[in-house]
Amino acid sequence: MARTGRRPGGGSGTQDAILDAARAAFSESGYDGATIRGIAGQAGVDPALVHHYFGTKEQLFVATTELPFDPAVVIPALIEPGLDGLGERIVRMLLSVWDTAGPYNPFIALLRSAVTHEKAAAMFREYATQAIFGRIVQAIDADRPELRTAMVASQMAGLVMTRYLIKLPAMVEAAPDELVAGIGATVQRYLTEPLGLPND
Repeated sequence: MARTGRRPGGGSGTQDAILDAARAAFSESGYDGATIRGIAGQAGVDPALVHHYFGTKEQLFVATTELPFDPAVVIPALIEPGLDGLGERIVRMLLSVWDTAGPYNPFIALLRSAVTHEKAAAMFREYATQAIFGRIVQAIDADRPELRTAMVASQMAGLVMTRYLIKLPAMVEAAPDELVAGIGATVQRYLTEPLGLPND
């Protein structure tokens, strides 16, 4: 590979330097404040090399946190078939990601950090708003899409907390299909049905 950055050569050493710089930038500046140009400068490489190895800032964030899925790929695939059945698809995707990741799921550490550290919470909130929930908001053809998406997020957070963090026995023992059928219907209602709020 030709030398495209200020750091000689490429390879794993360069990638590690970029990841280290990215982790520092996300921690110090949050997801919104961190930039590819700033990360590249900290790593001593050209921004083009960051894009070459990791693509977008969103994909770089996924790499630095070792998240088990890339929202840029997964979320559009969930939305593409349309709103019908989207609630069940969202729940099934989440269960599939968490169940296959096992006890070393990096999302667990990230969520625990977000609960106890405001900076980590802000970083995760910014990322989730842009990369995950923002895409769902754009797909919802209904009133108050931001509120609907936030309600979906609250349902998913509850599922994660009770099945994977607190580990309520009934939630841990439930088959994925049971949870998809039960929770998916609620998520679908949040996405497409009247909310029954005072201003509706």
